[in-house]
Amino acid sequence: MIDIDQKTYTTQDGNNVIVLTPRGRLDITTAWQFRLKLQECISKLSRHVVVNLGQVNFIDSSGLTSLVAGMRDADKVKGSFRICNVHPEAKLVFEVTMMDTVFEIFETEQEALEGVPRSIAS
Repeated sequence: MIDIDQKTYTTQDGNNVIVLTPRGRLDITTAWQFRLKLQECISKLSRHVVVNLGQVNFIDSSGLTSLVAGMRDADKVKGSFRICNVHPEAKLVFEVTMMDTVFEIFETEQEALEGVPRSIAS
């Protein structure tokens, strides 16, 4: 079971952004739950998602796959998918797999929220 904190922010132009903060490990045993949570948020709540990985100290290929799937879901609905605050121990996985070039990764949650493109207001 993975513990996922969920918050909603509203940007200046009225877009809702869901911030998900999973805790612990994002691996083969928890990635599917996180994947479902992302799907649900993007389809029901907002097409703009920020994933704060500050509390995730371990991520494996299935964890990365769930993030890629979330990014694709957001892309399909012309949303945005950002990652922020990557835990130092998890950062290496992003670098080794070149995923740090695939995702929009921000240092802080605030930067990720401010980075939501203003131009795609519906």
